[in-house]
Amino acid sequence: MADKFQSIKGFYDILPGDSALWQKLGDVAARVLAQYGYRYIHLPIVEPTGLYVRGVGENTDIVEKEMYSWVDALNGDKLTLRPEGTAGCVRAVVEHSLTYNGPQRLWYAGPMFRHENVQKGRQRQFHQVGVEAFGFTGPDVDAEQMVMLARLWRELGLADVALQINTIGDAAERAAYRQVLIEYFERNSDLLDEDARRRLHANPLRILDSKNPAMQEMIEAAPKLFDTLGPDSRAHYDGVCQFLSDAGVAFQLNQRLVRGLDYYNRTVFEWVTTRLGSQGTIAGGGRYDTLVETLGGKPTPACGFGMGLERVFLLMQEYGVPASDAPDVYLVNLGDAAQRLAPGLAEQLRDAGLAVAVHAGGGSFKSQFKKADASGARFAVVIGDDEARNGTANLKTLTGDGAGEQVTLALGDLAARIRA
Repeated sequence: MADKFQSIKGFYDILPGDSALWQKLGDVAARVLAQYGYRYIHLPIVEPTGLYVRGVGENTDIVEKEMYSWVDALNGDKLTLRPEGTAGCVRAVVEHSLTYNGPQRLWYAGPMFRHENVQKGRQRQFHQVGVEAFGFTGPDVDAEQMVMLARLWRELGLADVALQINTIGDAAERAAYRQVLIEYFERNSDLLDEDARRRLHANPLRILDSKNPAMQEMIEAAPKLFDTLGPDSRAHYDGVCQFLSDAGVAFQLNQRLVRGLDYYNRTVFEWVTTRLGSQGTIAGGGRYDTLVETLGGKPTPACGFGMGLERVFLLMQEYGVPASDAPDVYLVNLGDAAQRLAPGLAEQLRDAGLAVAVHAGGGSFKSQFKKADASGARFAVVIGDDEARNGTANLKTLTGDGAGEQVTLALGDLAARIRA
């Protein structure tokens, strides 16, 4: 007997029992994004490795230890499976001059890849919806994206999600603060863990995001970037707060929120939940006004976020959000004439917009009705040889109002009766 293959650790299947809920998540997200004027862009999953080294940052966890990278044996190109979506979207905007005629609101969706420690809500192949707005300078678009996510949570039936925001200023403000922070952490070096010591001179702001309990008191006492912001950065932050308040979206200032990528400036935000343990961030992003220029384009203000579909999916399961991929009709057929008629009848019902599963493989009426019940279909259309000769069918209601009722109809009247 041949050996069986298994999926790679951290790469997983979405099985039919879960796919209806997964599909609902994608459909609702696409509808809400369209309501705000965001247009879909389809991006490749493989990009030049240098795109992420330059765009995401050499001293980020992603570039240092999480990327799936290789050298193409055919031409020597250095390639990487995309670990995040923003850099690739910026590359597409620059390459195709998408902002030539004005600002752009874009979104994309698909798998991302990072070599991480696998746990619930954290996989090595994971999926995101990414949203990016290019060419908008004001705080209104920052707030728009947070308000848009608030609407999405409502549409999905989710509660117990909270918005945390912060401002990390502009590059010059962060550079000055960075030195102050390094000096503070050096004075407290005996309290730093190994990861913090590694980040101390490369990316000290990330130490603020540490979850190590032994470091929390020391981190809380660290100097605050918020207190050193210039008037422009402060005004931008105040504007975001005003727009959120006007929209009725509650938020909390979290001065330790810095996000994990180098390209952010000014606004950063996360939507978090307490329902998923340590993987409580379900969406996050912020402003990145220098990234387009860093990746070869003209100076272009930008703002965006990524939403982790696996985590939102787990939250939907937690709340029991309903979803179904059951057909409208299960077509029961018994006898030679009925079996010949069934495929054509199913096509007529599909032409009317109905989802129809035709029983295949024979069996008695009793066994076929068991399959009909198991399919979750609302109705069973039943034809035997007598019905086939008479041009009729029996319509039986399987679920909901009128379950168990049965009526005989002409074949041409079935679709209208079912749709009614």
